[in-house]
Amino acid sequence: MSGAELLTSDEMYRADALAITAGTPGTVLMENAGRGIAAAVQSRYSKQPVTVLCGPGNNGGDGFVVARLLQRDGWDVRLGLLGDIATLKGDAADMAVRWTGETEELSSGLLTGAVLIVDALFGAGLDRPLEGDLADLVEAINQSAVPVVAVDVPSGLEGSGVVKGPVVQADLSVTFFRKKPAHVLMPGRALCGEVEVVDIGISPDVLDEIAPLAWENTPSLWADQFPWPQADGHKYSRGHAVVVSGPLASSGAARLGARAALRAGAGLVTIACPPGALIAHASQLNAVMTAAYQDLDDVLADPRKNAVLVGPGNGTGKATLKNALKVLKAGRSCVLDADAITMAAEKPQKLFKAIDGPCVLTPHEGEFRRLFPDLTGGTKLDRARQAADRAGAVVLLKGPDTVIAAPDGRAAINTNAPSTLATAGSGDVLAGIITGLLAQNMPAFEAAAAGAWLHGMAGALFGPGLIAEDITEMLPEALYELSSIKL
Repeated sequence: MSGAELLTSDEMYRADALAITAGTPGTVLMENAGRGIAAAVQSRYSKQPVTVLCGPGNNGGDGFVVARLLQRDGWDVRLGLLGDIATLKGDAADMAVRWTGETEELSSGLLTGAVLIVDALFGAGLDRPLEGDLADLVEAINQSAVPVVAVDVPSGLEGSGVVKGPVVQADLSVTFFRKKPAHVLMPGRALCGEVEVVDIGISPDVLDEIAPLAWENTPSLWADQFPWPQADGHKYSRGHAVVVSGPLASSGAARLGARAALRAGAGLVTIACPPGALIAHASQLNAVMTAAYQDLDDVLADPRKNAVLVGPGNGTGKATLKNALKVLKAGRSCVLDADAITMAAEKPQKLFKAIDGPCVLTPHEGEFRRLFPDLTGGTKLDRARQAADRAGAVVLLKGPDTVIAAPDGRAAINTNAPSTLATAGSGDVLAGIITGLLAQNMPAFEAAAAGAWLHGMAGALFGPGLIAEDITEMLPEALYELSSIKL
């Protein structure tokens, strides 16, 4: 996946162990890690007083290497160690021996005069909150306004992304081999600052044995299944998406979804609406067709209508859930969004039992809590995976760190979405994009991941002042960007 894999702390330990078993000594891995961090520092900052804060484990060992290499290159380095240098073990002890400068007791006094801080206290394996003097030190670091380079992750942040206590606010985090969930899930992503991944000599072949199931959402994950138009294709071969509309007063959401489905490549798109909303739709749409219905089964009778979006602006009446169940019974690929999720929360098991094909649920946090009220523990990644397993559907849990999870455990975390996407109707457009991709027979997990990425790219390309309609109009440029990426 071209480096997009996300490794848990345990999986990273396995990667280290497999590299060592294959013949690369641990000291070499640690030396390479320290060299990579030092290079990252020197590429961004001029020579200046730097304080390196080292912990008692391998993170601290990396810190000793950084201190040695920066001092060798003429930097003014102070090094503080948590604990006694005589108690260090393994590779960290070896690197401490190679450090020829003074080793000071860890304290906030080390920050005096520092123009740069290297945080090598604790890495991603930390599983407890920082307390007492360590918590005070973290507070002093954060209040100092001195730039911080974190080794692996900022101290106090677990590799899973869990925050249990105070955490160092880093400007740059340098990690090794592959990112971890903490680097892409909020609030970890904000605490890490810029993230750089350095090569420390671990072969990508170890991933074949580790078999990770989480990725940062990049095109390398799904581009080989993206439904680009074919030379011999026609509109009927590109699928026919249906967007179910609500009543007249809330019909705009369906139009947003329908235009997005068409822009995403569906050959045909129809809005199926109550008769009272027909004129509103017909007067504002051209390429998107309209069909008034009394019973959605009449629309679904045409098997060529192969992907359906239910929920945006549909209302919280019983008809919304009935329509969702009809779509599922008809065996269509579908996206259930907004009101469809809210209404399903009244009888979730009835909905989950009906899912027997490609289906994507797209809740925001409030809708997720209604549909899965007991899934409150763990990270956002944990919750989305549990929900996908329970529902038997792909779950796209929206937010600045949107998580896409499949029932088989695969998950992707989207990182390209700008904050400007937090605007009315943005979710309707996202649901429409995914529906358009499903209509072209893109698998549900890949369609949801691709939809989230295109949604984010379109928002980023537009810039400030974005409203939902703009996202759809930027999709051609987002698609062009996608087509130009060399994988």
